[in-house]
Amino acid sequence: MLNSDIFRVLTLQDYNTRVVLCGTMLFGACGGIVGAFMLLRKKSLVSDVASHAALPGIGLAYLILEALSPGTGKSPVWLLVGAAIGSASGLFCAGLIQRTRLIKEDAALGIILSVFFGFGIVLLSVVQSLPTGSAAGLTEFIFGKAAALTAADVTTIGVASVIIMLACGLLFKELSLLCFDDAYAAALGWPTWWLDLLLTTLVVAVTVIGMPSVGLLLVVAQLVIPPTAARFWTDRHSVLTIIAGVLGSLSSAVGILVSAVIPRLAAGAVIVLAGTTIFLISMLLGTRRGILWNWLSQRESHRRIGQLDLLRACFEVLEREHSSTSGLEGDPGTMPLTFEQLQAARSWTAARLRSILSVATSDGSIRQGADAQYRLTSEGMRLARRATRNHRLWEMYLIHFAQTAPSRVDREADEIEHVLAPELVEQLEELLEQDRVRTRLPPVSPHAQLT
Repeated sequence: MLNSDIFRVLTLQDYNTRVVLCGTMLFGACGGIVGAFMLLRKKSLVSDVASHAALPGIGLAYLILEALSPGTGKSPVWLLVGAAIGSASGLFCAGLIQRTRLIKEDAALGIILSVFFGFGIVLLSVVQSLPTGSAAGLTEFIFGKAAALTAADVTTIGVASVIIMLACGLLFKELSLLCFDDAYAAALGWPTWWLDLLLTTLVVAVTVIGMPSVGLLLVVAQLVIPPTAARFWTDRHSVLTIIAGVLGSLSSAVGILVSAVIPRLAAGAVIVLAGTTIFLISMLLGTRRGILWNWLSQRESHRRIGQLDLLRACFEVLEREHSSTSGLEGDPGTMPLTFEQLQAARSWTAARLRSILSVATSDGSIRQGADAQYRLTSEGMRLARRATRNHRLWEMYLIHFAQTAPSRVDREADEIEHVLAPELVEQLEELLEQDRVRTRLPPVSPHAQLT
C-alpha cells in the first residue's frame, strides 16, 4: 500500500500534488534568488524581520475589515496586503533606528523583530477574544498551508515569483554591485538608495507570497538556507544565484512530495527540513568551502609543502657536506643522505619524516638504496634547487625590501616570478650571489635548473 502511494506521488498522478508542487517550487526558486543577494549584502536578518513584522499587519487588517464589514476579516487578499504593510513598516522602523547611529544594525533588527512579533501576538489574542472572532484562519499565515493551495493561489504565487525573478535578472549587474561595494556603486553614480529599497521590497514581496505555502515563521528559511548552501559550491555570484534558485526549488519539491506521502507531516516544516538537509550535504561535500573539500585541500597542501621542505633540507645538507661547486654539479645519485641528517636539518619527528620520505619516494624525487640511505634523483635535484632558490629569494626580498626578520621567513616556495617584477627578481639574485660569495657556499644555479 505504501509503495503504491509513493509511486502515485512520484508520478504526480494527483491533481492537488501537481498544483502544490508547481507553486512551492516557483516560490522556492524565487526565495533562493532573492536570498542570494541578501546573503552577499550581509543582510540576511532583514528577511527574518520582514517575516515577523508581517504578523501585526495581518492582525490589524483583520480587525479593520471586521470593523468595516463584519464577516470579511479573513479575506486572503487584504490579509496579504496587511502583511506587506506590516513587513514594510518593520523594515522602515529598523532603518530609522539605524540612521541614528546609536544602535548597530543587528541590534536594531533584533529589537524591531521582537517588538513587532510581540505586537502581532497581542493582536491575535484580541482577535480571539472578540465575540465573533477566531484566529483559526489567521494561523494559516503563520504556519502555512502548502497542502491546501488552490489553483488560484498557485497562479498568484507563480506570477509574483516570475515578476520577482525577472526583476532580479534585469537588474542583476546593479544589484550585484550594490551587494559587493555600495560605496563604489555610489561613486559611479548608481542610485544605491533606490537599489537598496528595491532589494528590500523584493524581500517583502517574497515574504508575502510565501505565507500561503510555508508561513511567515518559515519563509525566512527559504530566503537564507538555499543561498547559504549554494555558497559551498561556487565563488561566482551568477552561479551562486542560479544554484540558490535550484536548491530552493529542490527543497520545496522534496518537502511537498514527502508531505504528500505522509499527510500527517506539515508541508511547510518538511520543506524547511529538506532545505536543511541540502545545506548539511553542501556543508560536507561542497567543492569550494565544504568540510571534506577543505580537508582534502589542506592535506594536499601540507603534503606539497612537506615535500618542498624535505627537498630544501636535502639541498642544504648537501651544501654543508660538499662545499665545492663540483660537489653539487655532479651526479646526485652519488650523494647519500642519512635519515639522521635529514631529521637534524628540520625539527621533524621521526614519524613525520618517514611520512614525507614515503611521499617523496613514491613521487620519484628521492630514492632509497640498499644501504638504507637516501639519494636525490635528477628530477629531485632540479626541484630541490628550485625550492632552495625561491626560498632564499623570498628571504632576500622580505629582509631587504619588506623589513621582515629572517626568522619569520618560512613560506611555501612558490614561483617568485609570478609575484615580483623581473627587475626585482634579478636584483634579488644579485643579492643572493653576494651572500653566497660572502659565506662561501656553492651556487644554487637559479637559471639552468628551472626548466
